[in-house]
Order: sequence, then structure tokens, then C-alpha cells
Amino acid sequence: MTAHTDRRGRSTGRPTPRGMRRALRREAPSTVGLLADEEDFAAMRAYSTFSFDDHTAYLRHTAALLQQLATRELHTEVALFDPADYAWDCAETGRDPDSPAHRARYTAGIAASGGAALTYTGQPLGILLPTLVDTAVRKATYEYAAAILAGLGSCAHCDQDIGRAAYDHASALLWRLLERAGPGTHQLVCSAPAADDPLVGVLRAEQPDGATLLDGERTAEFVTVLAVAVALGTPAGLVMRTAAAGAPDRLYGWRLSRGRLLPLTAAEVFNAYCTDAETGEPIGPEPGVDYRAGFDPGPDEGEFGH
Repeated sequence: MTAHTDRRGRSTGRPTPRGMRRALRREAPSTVGLLADEEDFAAMRAYSTFSFDDHTAYLRHTAALLQQLATRELHTEVALFDPADYAWDCAETGRDPDSPAHRARYTAGIAASGGAALTYTGQPLGILLPTLVDTAVRKATYEYAAAILAGLGSCAHCDQDIGRAAYDHASALLWRLLERAGPGTHQLVCSAPAADDPLVGVLRAEQPDGATLLDGERTAEFVTVLAVAVALGTPAGLVMRTAAAGAPDRLYGWRLSRGRLLPLTAAEVFNAYCTDAETGEPIGPEPGVDYRAGFDPGPDEGEFGH
């Protein structure tokens, strides 16, 4: 930090006003909005104050800005900017959407409200952008699944909150499964039908030396998706990929029926992994991967029903 000097040029140890402002700037966070694709970029071109006319050039300049902020040791969040949500927000608040100041306010609000935003740590846009899109999809899935559970109301017979009971039941299913999974790194995927698109929850669990390490936010997202299938009684699938040192990856699968996880056979697990979900066409099996029947998740609390 720059310091004052006395008449003989000796430092007094006191920072200059410029140095103090620079120090404060390091403690002021920055948020940069990022347009995910050509379609979102084209929507922003409708505003006269949006300066870019080429998406590739826009991404190049955005990357340069992020690197510049990192060089200055500034904490920077990158938020996924959704033009449709932005236009709706401006319509609701009466703000002019063709305003850089309003775009900046909206971008800052994405990170502040827990929207799709990531801390910039120097990662290239080729890595940052897909991760940001994945974050947005996860959050949207969680909000939609949570809204379904919240709208189920109470049981007509016992007055119990159905969504809460389904969440507790799904959480118990997950923990029983992890208790039986053993050591290793487990990647779990749950797919449950919904009114529009299928809900998909993904969870990574580390189990070294008998301990279970989970990310709290992602666990809540995963359990909420599973709880929707439990509450609605819809057919759902759950698969687990386990990796451990010195062994091939092991793939397991289950189907959910009335709140119970029923193991798939090895052949059913193989077919699930080796079939394209969109086209139905077969996909070649991965080399060095062991397709196994789902194991018994252990004693449960019985069927779920209200």
C-alpha cells in the first residue's frame, strides 16, 4: 500500500488516500453477468445500450474482464444472466430494461438471492460456463420439486404434511443405501417423472474410513427429487456408480415402488446404462466397468402411502 512521505522523502507509514481507496476496492465484491448461449445473446441485442454484436467476441471480452478482476485480487461472482427473467423483472418493477445500471442491479441480485452464480477462481470459460448452466438447472429442478411437495398439503386421514413426510422417507432411503454401499466415491442419480420434464437429482458421496461426506445443499436437492417420486407414487429410477482405488467402477440400480427401493438385475442395470435415453438406441458398454444388480438397501419403514 502506498504511504505518505515527510519533507525528506521518508515514509511516515500512513497510507495515501489513493492507497486507502485501493484497499477498500479489494474488499468490494464484483458480480459479472454471463449470457450462456447465442439465443440469450441475440435477445440482449434488442437493447440499444448493449454494446456487442458478436457472441464470440463478447465471451472473449468477458474472459479478459474476469482475468483483470482476478489480477486485482477482487472477489468476483459470475452469474448466469437470463434475458427473459430480466425482462420480466423490469416489467414487474417498472424499470427500463435498456439501461446498463438496471442490468447491473439485476446481475448483483442474482448472486445475492442465491441464484445461479459461481465464484471466479481463474477457470476458463469453457469450464465455467457449463458449470454455471448446470448450477442453474439444479436450482430450477430443486425449486420445482420443492413447489410440488409444498403443494401436496396434508393427509386427509392423519393430517400429516405429505411433502414433509415424503422428504423424511426419501432421506431415510438415501441413508440406508449409503450405509450398505461401503467405502468409495459414490455418484447417485435419481430420475423421477413430472408433469413437464423428468426431474433429475445428482449427488456425490465420499465414504472414506466409514465416514460419509456429503454436500448439504446438493443432498437437499437430491432428496427433494426422490421425495417427489415417493409422495406421488410415480415410477422412478435410482442408479449408483461406485469408484474405489484398485478396482473397476461398479454400477448398481433400483426402481422405486410405493416408497421402496427394489433392486434391478444386472441385465436391467446394463440396459439402463447402455441405452440412449432420447433415441432408445443401444450404446456400447464402458470398458472396465462392472454392471451389477442393485444390492438390498436393508430393512425399511414399509410402503409410503396417504
